[in-house]
Amino acid sequence: MSETQNLNIPTLRSIGKELLAKIGNIRLRPFKTVSLGKGASGDKTFPIDKMAEDIIMSRLESINEPFSIISEEYGYKEISGGGRCVVIDPIDGSKNAITGIPFYCSSIAIADSLNIGSIKIAYVINLLTGDEFWAERGRGAFFNGERIYAQTDDVFYLIAYEAQSPRRDIPIIIKLLSEARRTRCLGATALDLAHVAYGSVSVFVSPAPSRSFDFAAGWLLVKESGGIFTDLKGTSIDDLQIGLQKSVSIFASGNQKLHERALRFFQTG
Repeated sequence: MSETQNLNIPTLRSIGKELLAKIGNIRLRPFKTVSLGKGASGDKTFPIDKMAEDIIMSRLESINEPFSIISEEYGYKEISGGGRCVVIDPIDGSKNAITGIPFYCSSIAIADSLNIGSIKIAYVINLLTGDEFWAERGRGAFFNGERIYAQTDDVFYLIAYEAQSPRRDIPIIIKLLSEARRTRCLGATALDLAHVAYGSVSVFVSPAPSRSFDFAAGWLLVKESGGIFTDLKGTSIDDLQIGLQKSVSIFASGNQKLHERALRFFQTG
């Protein structure tokens, strides 16, 4: 795919600055937002999703270089003939945002081709605090400019999880959750994964199939911080096709020992 010069961390941070300025001050009161319909992924689109996507798309299009966009709301779009893939989740944690829960973000990943293993740049911004997480393949993961590393021992200090259908998903992971000192279901996958990279979350698990824009940036953040990222069977997802459909379960840990220890609870569940 075609190379570009300006799809880089400084550009993504500039977009994040605009997102924070225009969206970060919006604190939605619970249930005051009406859906605009369904986006390309099949989920409901809310005004805050559309606002964030419009900002990101406008800034990316102004680069005037060839690349392809996959976004939760818009779907697929080629810019200047297409090229490297930009994977966007304009608002990750939309349900938190529209119900007044202050934990949501924007997530952008850049890949050389249409598979997860080709992701080379990742960026996540917490739209309430302005905290930024980013990573470049082979150069490490960073939090507000400081190099970060995932957890190094094998203690389950805090396990975070996502349960799209609690009745179905929680029984799959309940044995693992019972081993944790603390658990959290925070509702924004990209930020959950960013905190695995940061070392504040030992393990993040989402049993139900997720879409690539949910975890694309988080995948690189975890890998570049020293963490491990597979599906619930422990299988690499590096060859997974990037797209809009729900495709794979998510299982990320701070290190190999943590990952192997957690995996045993799924296998014996």
